[in-house]
Amino acid sequence: MRIVISVGGHALPRRRQGGQPQSPSFEAPSTLDALRYAAIPLAAVAAEHELVVVHGQGLLGQSLLLPSLYPLDMVGAENEGRIGYLLEQEIANRLPAERAVATLLTRVEVRADDPAFADPAQPIGPVHGADVAQRLRAERGWVMAMVPAMAVGEGSPGFRRLVPSPEPLAVVDARPVEWLLERGAVVLCGGGGGIPVVARHGGYAGVEAVIDPDACASLLARRLDADLFIIATDVEAVMADWRGPEPHALGRITTAELRALAFEPGTMQPKVSAACAFADALGRAAAIGRLARLAELVSGEAGTRVLPV
Repeated sequence: MRIVISVGGHALPRRRQGGQPQSPSFEAPSTLDALRYAAIPLAAVAAEHELVVVHGQGLLGQSLLLPSLYPLDMVGAENEGRIGYLLEQEIANRLPAERAVATLLTRVEVRADDPAFADPAQPIGPVHGADVAQRLRAERGWVMAMVPAMAVGEGSPGFRRLVPSPEPLAVVDARPVEWLLERGAVVLCGGGGGIPVVARHGGYAGVEAVIDPDACASLLARRLDADLFIIATDVEAVMADWRGPEPHALGRITTAELRALAFEPGTMQPKVSAACAFADALGRAAAIGRLARLAELVSGEAGTRVLPV
């Protein structure tokens, strides 16, 4: 079975101090421990199926999104290669030596006139104080927004950079992914949503944007004619009425039923949309659930199973 899995940063364990979950650690040892955790269920699935893995940029944390002289497409390419290398090595260490694991830098086309470019809304990178935020606005022309729930000092508001997040149109490098799958390789690609490019002068040019990894993975799964699309996260299943009086997990549900429910835009909604898009397009199931229960997500015994109408 050909399976495409989207693994977001939230799917990984958090650093613990005194037995309590803490914010993710962005130091190399902690990052490597987290990727080793992800590699265990991924390698187990790869041992029995064709596997493509799309990962989020959050797997390396915010350190690589600090103010940089490089444009976002180049930062994304660097993140994709660095995370891919670490995850590739950990998965390969758990598979027979003859099984190839390959990381592919992946360009993803977006529309040059996508409305997102006129309305940057995706927060990225670390939280800055007001003085730094003002300087970044003036020096870089960045759009900075206050993050009320975060602070950089007692009583001080935090600010994060907002960037465009256009919809992916096509995975430019889908053919090399197919070639690698045909040779039996496990493929890591589309990391961080892929490298955003626009069509220009008969070719492509990078743009300042980030692409939602789940949307990229869903598009790639459709392009590869995958048998199953899985979004691995940190919750057991999609929760209905999450903030209401009677929250409950959703098991098997059709795309029509799922689309009729309301979810928060920055959390579960992109995952629901990505899963529904795959199921509706190919008439096959998608799944959303906890990374640690990946084998059960494959078999349909855990998580939310999104079924075509």
